[in-house]
Amino acid sequence: MRLKPPIRRQEGGFTLLELMVVMLIIGVLATVAIPSFVAAIKSAKEAALKEDLHVLRDAIDSYTMDKNKAPQSLDDLVQNGYLKVIPEDPFTHSRDTWVTASDDTYADLDQTEPGVNDVHSGSEEQGSDGQPYSTW
Repeated sequence: MRLKPPIRRQEGGFTLLELMVVMLIIGVLATVAIPSFVAAIKSAKEAALKEDLHVLRDAIDSYTMDKNKAPQSLDDLVQNGYLKVIPEDPFTHSRDTWVTASDDTYADLDQTEPGVNDVHSGSEEQGSDGQPYSTW
């Protein structure tokens, strides 16, 4: 009895052309998706900045009304319990880059000395509205 030689199967796999088409499709999808992703990240940071500024300004106002004087620095807000911690600026990634504004005007008739009355981001970047974050 004579044995037949084993039948060879073709190896399964992808051709170079098929791989190139798949890579092209992935490249097109990435080109479309990445700008949307970057815009969403920037929008989220802007929302966080708006919230942080609101919280800081409310704490400054509360401190000023309660103590009849404005805080001399943002650290006064933490030391007196108006904030647990100074929030991190979402664009500079630092707690130390907040820019405080002080002037000689008083927010209340009972206020005895000037101090910090406003706060802004220390970032020099432009917002999606065209205004620098340092003016928000």
